[in-house]
Amino acid sequence: MTTQLHDPGPSASAPGAASAPSGHHGTLGLGQGTALYIASVLGTGILALPGLAAAAAGPASIVAVAAVLVLSIPLAGTFAALAARYPDAGGVASYVRRALGGTAARMTGYWFFFGVCVGAPVVAILGGEYVTAILGVDRAVAPFIGLIIFVLPCVANWFGVRVAGWIQFVLTGLLLAVVIGVVAVTVPSVEASNFQPFLPNGWAGVGTAISLFVWAFAGWEVGTHIAGEFRNPRRTIPIATAIAVVVVGVGYLALQIVTVGVLGERAGEGQVPLLDLVRETAPGVGPVVVAIVAAIVTTGVLNAYLPAFGKLGAALGRDGDLPRFFAKGAADGEVPRRALALTGALMAVYFLFGFLNGFDLTPFILIHTSNMVAIYAAGMLAATLLLRRWSVGWWLAVVATVFTLGLLVLAGGNLLVPALLAFAAVVVTVVRKLRARRASAVSTGASQ
Repeated sequence: MTTQLHDPGPSASAPGAASAPSGHHGTLGLGQGTALYIASVLGTGILALPGLAAAAAGPASIVAVAAVLVLSIPLAGTFAALAARYPDAGGVASYVRRALGGTAARMTGYWFFFGVCVGAPVVAILGGEYVTAILGVDRAVAPFIGLIIFVLPCVANWFGVRVAGWIQFVLTGLLLAVVIGVVAVTVPSVEASNFQPFLPNGWAGVGTAISLFVWAFAGWEVGTHIAGEFRNPRRTIPIATAIAVVVVGVGYLALQIVTVGVLGERAGEGQVPLLDLVRETAPGVGPVVVAIVAAIVTTGVLNAYLPAFGKLGAALGRDGDLPRFFAKGAADGEVPRRALALTGALMAVYFLFGFLNGFDLTPFILIHTSNMVAIYAAGMLAATLLLRRWSVGWWLAVVATVFTLGLLVLAGGNLLVPALLAFAAVVVTVVRKLRARRASAVSTGASQ
C-alpha cells in the first residue's frame, strides 16, 4: 500500500531526502554526541530491569543481556550508517521517504512524533515514583516531581541542541560515575554461590529476560533526527554509536552480574532493585545514591529525546505532514521552537491522560514500544533498499530487518495505535491527492 500511494508533496529529491545539506551548520562534537546516544539507550532500564531479568532467568539473565547486546549491534550500526549518509531532521522518516515514498514516510513520522512521544511523560513519572519510594514521600507527590524533572530538558532544548548537548555531557558523565561507583562498591560482596543453579527457570526464563532487555537497548534511532547537528556526521556518528554500544553493553552486563551475585534469589523482589543492591553494601548512602541516579537518568533520557521530537516535528511541517507553521527550525543549526512547543503541548495532553488514568503507566508503555517496533521495521526495510548491496551496512540492515520483524510479531495486538496512525497517514495522502486534482481542474478551467 505504501509504495503505491504517493502524495504530491516532496519527492525523493526534496530537502527532506537530501543526502547532505549544502550549508552544514552542525555544532555537536564527539563527546556531546556520544553522551546523547548513551543517554537515549542507557535509560530508566537500569533502575528496574536487572532485578526483573534476574527474577525471570536467575544467573542466566547475564546471558540474556549479552544476547540482546549482540542483537542490538546490527540495529545500532544500520541507523549509524543511514544517519551518517543522509543527515536530516526527519530521521527514519526521511530514509523511508527515499525508499518507500511519501505515505510510508508520513506513517513513520507519525509513529515517532505522536506514538513514541507517549513515553516522555512516562519517563518523568517513573523518575518521580522512584524518588518518592526512595525518600519515603507520599506517592501523590510523584507527578509533581516528574514535572520538575521535565523542566530542565525543556528549558535546555529551547536554547538549542548545543546547550542541551553540553548539559547531556554532564548528565551522562554523572550517570556513568554513579554506575561505576555502584559496581565498584558491590563487587566485593558478590558470592559465587548465588550463581548456582545457573538456569533455575530453564531457557524459557532466558527468553523472558531477553524480551525485557530488548526495550533496554532501544533508542538508537534518536540520533538520526539530530544527525545534521553533528559537525562531521559521516565521521562522528559511527564512532559515537560504537562507543555508546560498548558503554551501554558493559554497563548493563556489570549491573546484571553484581545484581545476581549480591542479591541472589532476592533479586527482583523489591520495587526498587537498585536500592536493594546498594543497601547491601552502602546502607547509609544507598537511598541518596539511587535517588540521584533516578533523577539523572530520567532527566538525561528526556534531554536526549526532546531534540529528536523537535527536529522531527519541524521536518514534518517542512514536508507538509504537519501544518507548515511548524517547519521553522528544520534546517541544521536552527532551533525548532515551534515544534518543541507542539511537543510540549502533546506531552502535557498525555500527562493529563495519565492523571485521569491514575498514572497506570502500562498502556502508555505498550503504545510507546509498539510504535518503536513499527519504526524499526520500516527503517530497516528502507535501509536494505538504500545502502549499497553486499556492503557491511547492508548486511547489518538485513540482519536487523529479520530481528525487527520478529519483534513485530511479538507486539501483536499492541500494534493497534500504530495501525490507527498509519490509517491517518493514508487519509492525509488521499486528501492531498484530491486537493491537487481539484487545484489542477480549477487551473485548467481558468486557462480555457
